[in-house]
Amino acid sequence: MSMPNHFQEILLRLMNNNVFLRLDWLSLLLYIAMVCFGIINIYSTTYTEGIFDFETLSNSVTKQFWIFVFCLSTFPLLIFTKPNFFENLSYVFYGLSILSLIGLFIFGHTISGANSWYLIGGFSIQPSEFSKIATAMVLALNLSSFQNDIRQKSTFFKILFLIVLPMVLIIFQPDPGSALVFMGLFFVLIREGLDLRFLYFGIIFFILFIFTLLLGPLAVCLITFFIVFLVFYIQKRVASKTKKTSYLVSLGICIIFSCSVNFIFNSIFEQRHRDRFNIILGLDADKKGIGYNINQSKIAIGSGGFSGKGFLNGTQTKGNFVPEQHTDYIFSTIGEEWGFIGSSLLIISFTVLILRIIYRAEKQTSAYRRIFSYAFASILFVHFFINIGMTLGLVPTIGIPLPFISYGGSNLIAFSIMLFIYLNFDANRLN
Repeated sequence: MSMPNHFQEILLRLMNNNVFLRLDWLSLLLYIAMVCFGIINIYSTTYTEGIFDFETLSNSVTKQFWIFVFCLSTFPLLIFTKPNFFENLSYVFYGLSILSLIGLFIFGHTISGANSWYLIGGFSIQPSEFSKIATAMVLALNLSSFQNDIRQKSTFFKILFLIVLPMVLIIFQPDPGSALVFMGLFFVLIREGLDLRFLYFGIIFFILFIFTLLLGPLAVCLITFFIVFLVFYIQKRVASKTKKTSYLVSLGICIIFSCSVNFIFNSIFEQRHRDRFNIILGLDADKKGIGYNINQSKIAIGSGGFSGKGFLNGTQTKGNFVPEQHTDYIFSTIGEEWGFIGSSLLIISFTVLILRIIYRAEKQTSAYRRIFSYAFASILFVHFFINIGMTLGLVPTIGIPLPFISYGGSNLIAFSIMLFIYLNFDANRLN
């Protein structure tokens, strides 16, 4: 056999048997680039003059680095695992995630007011991050079943229960920010055929929530009654009896929800969350400095200008003016030191990654793998959108990290696992 033919045979075997050649390398390279960029910015937020000891686990940078190394070490294992393994054990992973969330009420450790962590060997583990993976798996398993049509009431309420159960357990930690992320899974339900009226109701409830906080329940109830009555009057001649009844039922639901907003706001949200909502809505003059984080974050981002002040040259960052700058507010460091250019490139990278996942998901021959990929893209989008909106003062601060960028072992491991599972599914989409 000639040498060229020998190499051709080897290449053919690799293409047929080596999953690495079928990988979505663009997504993998974006992941590696963003994690490395995150470590660089964590270093910037924690940097002090002197010798940097890279061999210890005593600071955020080295911890994040070694966690990244651990994630990369799991990459071959997750890539070479048969895709059916995840599908067959979806309920097992979901059950373990629910037990881990329940266990927090007994064995959990409180950090920043939330009983959301286990302390094991000097490391803190946040099970709510891993419950996102398990919920995405069990959601994909149920929706991909031949008999399960999301338009059927039995299927919808079963799916709703599977999503809401971890949300409730996380809310009572209390950690409403992490629970909010699960709402992103409703994008998956819409993709799989959920009636768009559910989305409209969600938007209406959000608007009612905000306006009730601004105007009070009585004013909102009167406005809602006027709008529904006006629609009812306009369509009284053409609307069917069933439709008229639905108007009245919708009115009743909206009034009940509006009357319960204050209870939800005061009972479920912590004082720090209520304060931040009040600042965003202009109900609090911030006399107590509650909005200090947001104000300093906007100052830091604005001071970066077009090209930024340069790595390690951010005055707001070096002065520690922005609390939690290596975690939830790390985007303020990027804005200050890397400017509009660096911030835009990061936003473009996230956008490309999310769209890439959705695009490749549509090429899947397996419904389970397609739905899981959509769930991953939805969770990633919610984290990305809320975190950056939070640092810009567009949404209240609710403690959601920026995936791959913010410091946090549980978050990095969980998102790395979801990405690697997606890469596995994509590389095996024709199998």
